[in-house]
Amino acid sequence: MSGAPGGPEPAPPLPPWVALVRAPNPGPMTLEGTNTWVLGTAGGVVVVDPGPLHEEHLRRVAAHGPVLRTVLTHGHPDHAEGARRFAALTGAPVLARDPALALDGPALAAGPLPLDAAPGAAPPGLDVEVLLTPGHTADSVCLLVRGPDGARALLTGDTVLGRGTTVVAHPDGRLGDYLASLRRLAALGPLPVLPGHGPPRPDAGAAARAYLAHREQRLAEVRAALAAGARTPAEVVAAVYPDLPAALRPAAERTVRAALVLLGQEGLSASGA
Repeated sequence: MSGAPGGPEPAPPLPPWVALVRAPNPGPMTLEGTNTWVLGTAGGVVVVDPGPLHEEHLRRVAAHGPVLRTVLTHGHPDHAEGARRFAALTGAPVLARDPALALDGPALAAGPLPLDAAPGAAPPGLDVEVLLTPGHTADSVCLLVRGPDGARALLTGDTVLGRGTTVVAHPDGRLGDYLASLRRLAALGPLPVLPGHGPPRPDAGAAARAYLAHREQRLAEVRAALAAGARTPAEVVAAVYPDLPAALRPAAERTVRAALVLLGQEGLSASGA
């Protein structure tokens, strides 16, 4: 979704062990398209979010191989639909927080991601740590990566976008979880962000803090809309997002439903959620 606080940020340069292959699926929710990130060296690569089931895109990504692991930041189709076909192209296991999406590998857990070099190749020189960051969806993860040159980056999927705000995809996504995940990312400091959509961002901590402030502002606006008589998600969206394009209103209603659930836990009305 659009509307994130702050002006445009200069995109940081990509480390030499990072490549971006953008899927040809632009749209109101995907911005320029899904970002498929390829991390690694001649020893092999880790692919993050192969994207939609688009044969040409998947083959372009596979050409960066050998692929050691494919990791899904979450299970939405624009990130994960092509995973099974990509596994057939590369032979690499697919790792995901949701065990239903994992192929030839265990469900993702918090902590280091084990990596083995391709046969006959040097080690890839990557350290990848899985951070569990539910909120956008229940299965959302971020990846904290250190490359062979010591440079670090944070891959955020849809938890933090390159621009604009993301959806808290009620009922699977929960706003309380999302706020907790943002607080965790805010503590990481000035790491480059490699998001699931949009351009890279220079500072993960600053981005997460801006998202937190934005969500607190939206919660205040939802409270005000309820106090003024709004009783359904559609009525709240009309009050809080009066100029939102029609194509984004269903996503806004899902985020509002998540806000109403959270406010209901605080003793406020979540009628119609």
